[in-house]
Amino acid sequence: MSGTTTQIGHAWQVSSARLIEIEGFIPTPRGLALLPPQPLTWPEKDPGDTLDYVFEIAPALTGNPGDTIATMSVAISPANPGDLTLASAAADGTRAILWLSGGQPGTDYTVTIGISTVCGRSLARSIALPVVALASVPAPPTAITTLGGVPLTSPSGQPITAD
Repeated sequence: MSGTTTQIGHAWQVSSARLIEIEGFIPTPRGLALLPPQPLTWPEKDPGDTLDYVFEIAPALTGNPGDTIATMSVAISPANPGDLTLASAAADGTRAILWLSGGQPGTDYTVTIGISTVCGRSLARSIALPVVALASVPAPPTAITTLGGVPLTSPSGQPITAD
């Protein structure tokens, strides 16, 4: 087949696989004791991933049509060289969308999002994001390891073996 190569456009849509909705805005009858809300946690990511993570605040704005996110701030902890970074951030109505990349394997990061709305409301929540080496291949039993049990690797990332 011959012809001309044409650039195509893509319709971008946030992933529902990494969407978390704010909790704690449910009407409660008097005298009913509720358990505290569970900590918010996004699914784990690999250090090589750059993915969109979504925080939905619509439940906090119920009964206030038209109120949307006006501004947001994002803080990530820990924040050392090589740690998780914010690649970009955007808002789409009641959704805060963060593109997060990097991170150290075995580290649980805390992403704190501060939001102000068009109607003057403000809220902040912290969300955990565990970083795990999902793309790594388990080291063979003959791999040479450090005293802590971490396999030594070649520049290409392959475990160095005693064979």
